[in-house]
Amino acid sequence: MTPKVPPNCGKCGLCLNVCPVYKQMKEEQASPRARMQLIRAHKNQTIASSPYLKEIMSKCLMCGSCTANCPSGIDHYSAFMKMREQMAEDHGEPAAVKSLIYLLARDYRTRWGSTLARTGQKLLPKKIAESYKLGNIALKNMPRLNAVPFRNTCEEIILPDTQKPDRQKPDTPKTDTKWQNIQRQGSDKETGTVAYFTGCATNYIYDDVGLATVGILKRMGYKIIIPKNQTCCSIPLLFHGAKKQAQKNIETNIEALKGLKVDAILVDCSTCGEALKHIYPSFFNKNDPASHHAIAIAQKIGDVLSFIDDHFDRLTFNASPKEKPVVTYHAPCHSKNSFQSHTTIENLIKKLPFVIYKKTCDTEECCGGGGTFFYEFPKVSKEMTDKKINNAKAIHATQWLTDCPVCRMNLSGNLKKEDNLIIKHPLSLIYSALKPL
Repeated sequence: MTPKVPPNCGKCGLCLNVCPVYKQMKEEQASPRARMQLIRAHKNQTIASSPYLKEIMSKCLMCGSCTANCPSGIDHYSAFMKMREQMAEDHGEPAAVKSLIYLLARDYRTRWGSTLARTGQKLLPKKIAESYKLGNIALKNMPRLNAVPFRNTCEEIILPDTQKPDRQKPDTPKTDTKWQNIQRQGSDKETGTVAYFTGCATNYIYDDVGLATVGILKRMGYKIIIPKNQTCCSIPLLFHGAKKQAQKNIETNIEALKGLKVDAILVDCSTCGEALKHIYPSFFNKNDPASHHAIAIAQKIGDVLSFIDDHFDRLTFNASPKEKPVVTYHAPCHSKNSFQSHTTIENLIKKLPFVIYKKTCDTEECCGGGGTFFYEFPKVSKEMTDKKINNAKAIHATQWLTDCPVCRMNLSGNLKKEDNLIIKHPLSLIYSALKPL
């Protein structure tokens, strides 16, 4: 399968100014413009497929900045994804990437893999955890996996708050049955109904985000539907050219979400949102019924933080502390380029009465995480991450907020103890400050 290349690239170079990899490397082959020319040359059979060509196509964060800023309207994002599919077919993938694709291609495998990894975290000797790294991140700095997958702790339908509960905070142990009791408190008086697509990271790693999302939406008066048979959004698979493996997941998610009578389908991760809102509608042939369902689903996709901002007056908070913590925000690439939600999220954080918000000089710059980019190209990633960390420290922030799980993993994994920075999702911060009913 040879990728189709739009003929209207004027080689203007505006994409160079927004490409985080090019800005770091300052090499033409690292630019979106160069990749488009290489795709064209490969299509015209003037260059052959090679491991080096595959490396060039892989050395991209798939952030979407080039597509979002191209004056000619070129969809670099889709062209790169198709070319990666071709390169993976020609040259394969490293063993670690193959393993990731295998695990994410079926939810039962992801569940099995997370259980195995969680056991490994418990048994891993301290010396190995401190010395062995995944990319730039020492194993000891990798996030602890959820004791129980988040969706296993939830009812499929959760009613809104109506009375004072014995509220559980996001850091409460998952074995505490109070969480199940809290979910069942509700009434027929509802503001509306929303569906919640949790994504893999919330389900298996960051359950504090799931607990916060549910807690906030309940407080706002919404009934929440969390489809049990949802699975990986498949962006990681598509980024590595595994389109065939991704199709089953995509069909499963469409089946789980189609026909839901909800006001919105909400995501806490903008990368999942990118898949559901933009990739799914064009994945199938237009005559395929799945395409029509995907389009209907896409029209209801929104991010939780923007939804909260729209209904902010429904939340009340505890009295502000005398000494408010200084927080800052890192805008994930998909929040910026796909959802354009980063400005809304930043303004939402500014409205929070219990913090002092300070903006870094590079809030909208990529952190270098990029799915598996931090693992495959650790040197480039590390240089980008260190800049972000130094700029966050320069404003004396104590909490660093970001709404992307990979950004959270990458930034926190590269912090030192003396940096005195805590990385968290904005949802966890908001939920922790809600005034009890």
